[in-house]
Amino acid sequence: MLLTLSPTPVPTLAAAGSPNFIWNHQRRYLEGAQSIAQALFDALDDDLHPYVQLLALPLDDASELLVCQEPVASSLPADLFAGLVAQGLTCPAVGVRPAALLPDSDVNPAQLRQRYENRSIRALVQRALDELEENAHYQHFTGWPVRIGGFLVFTLLRVQRKPLRTYPSLQPDRFYTDGKPLANSLLVGAVYRFNEECIKSLNEPEPGAGFLFRPRETDELLRAAGKSLLDTPAHALGADPSMAQLFFTFNTISSLRYEGAEGIGRLLLVQRGHPNVEEVFALTCPTELSDYRAVRKLLEMTSQDVHLLADAEKVYALGRQVGHYDASREDLFDIHFVTHYAWEFSHAGQVLLRARYGLPTLPRPRLNRTRFKRDLKRTFDVHQADKVAHLWDVVLEASKQPKGTLLVITTEALAEADRLKLQCTLIEPVPLTPLITQLITSIDGAVLLDPEGYCYSIGVILDGKATGNGTSTRGARYNSAVRYVESSPYPCLVVVVSEDGMVDVLTKENLAESRQ
Repeated sequence: MLLTLSPTPVPTLAAAGSPNFIWNHQRRYLEGAQSIAQALFDALDDDLHPYVQLLALPLDDASELLVCQEPVASSLPADLFAGLVAQGLTCPAVGVRPAALLPDSDVNPAQLRQRYENRSIRALVQRALDELEENAHYQHFTGWPVRIGGFLVFTLLRVQRKPLRTYPSLQPDRFYTDGKPLANSLLVGAVYRFNEECIKSLNEPEPGAGFLFRPRETDELLRAAGKSLLDTPAHALGADPSMAQLFFTFNTISSLRYEGAEGIGRLLLVQRGHPNVEEVFALTCPTELSDYRAVRKLLEMTSQDVHLLADAEKVYALGRQVGHYDASREDLFDIHFVTHYAWEFSHAGQVLLRARYGLPTLPRPRLNRTRFKRDLKRTFDVHQADKVAHLWDVVLEASKQPKGTLLVITTEALAEADRLKLQCTLIEPVPLTPLITQLITSIDGAVLLDPEGYCYSIGVILDGKATGNGTSTRGARYNSAVRYVESSPYPCLVVVVSEDGMVDVLTKENLAESRQ
């Protein structure tokens, strides 16, 4: 199924026999690639609006073949790519890292030269796309080219530039020893994983036919993107990323309990002797990070000031960060174990990745006022600025509850309070204020209120039919909210505040969109 992205118009796809038709299943390939991109990047930030395009450049500039693009309606200027293939074939080292030019004993010289040519041409295409005027609004990412029917076929991914810029990243231009680039952010890691899926599909005997290629699930791609990002600090500290496996390591440590207690504390990834680290005491025998239970036990000794010190391979001491750290060094990284199975990866005070139950996410704001306003409008047709502001203040206060809470906003709050009276505490209807919200969200159960901001009951135990749309990676609070929203015959919006600080706004529309 081809997903249409707002505000992008419905694309016009090339038909067999048209100038933009190259192979039999290119339409199915494009639809599949769009579907993968939509699911992957919507899971990270649904404001990115990923849009996939195909670009095919003739290998022989002297041939009568033209530059082909799909969808036709969103074609880029063809003259933008004039001469790029010839230039890349003439100078196959253009845009290729020196490390990538090392001989590979497993690849014959012809294949090696073709690899360099492809990388050079890809670098030239990316450079051309970066110079587009429309890049004030969009960022294009060029996939690796595959040779099909006399063409070099590129899969282009376009995303909105504004949300892309809101997330911090490390410095670019770090590379594995084989010349492949390291991810400097979770989003870039996701782009690399998307490109890998496209390459695998395009290299099948019938690209897009769907018989041989099965793309990985979105969760698998997200975990692979998280692994890519955590390879970067390992590389920066001189460790072998493939051996360090930092993303898997921190997921495992965060999942362990010690004498029933969840792991909370910090670990600094830093080489011994760093000028901004002071050791409190050292371990005679450093503990391997892969000895997960031993590291989890050591984590019990950490405090707000004193952290574990590790060099991406071993924990060698407990210590603290001192002085002013020069962020341009990028050789001191912070791993914060927030709660059970939840941790954060930061650099210089900026969170680059949050992981919960093994899945990485972007450091998105706890609440987004624009989205909340949109959800109120879609669910209750609330437009008045004062009502929106009132409800926003209530939700903002509830989001500060350290033990988590539930806010249920429904048009039939009074009727629901009466229906659930045996599993809640009824109160006299009262307009919520930040102070009252702080008080009533301090106990277990949900708070029931109407779109006017009046509260009718507290400590509510929600009911609802199981629909099979919950998730085992989230707790009872979240899943009960999903059941309630999907079962409610009335318009409703539920705000779920988790103990780890995550905030979810659930409506029927949001849940339906998340499953597309």
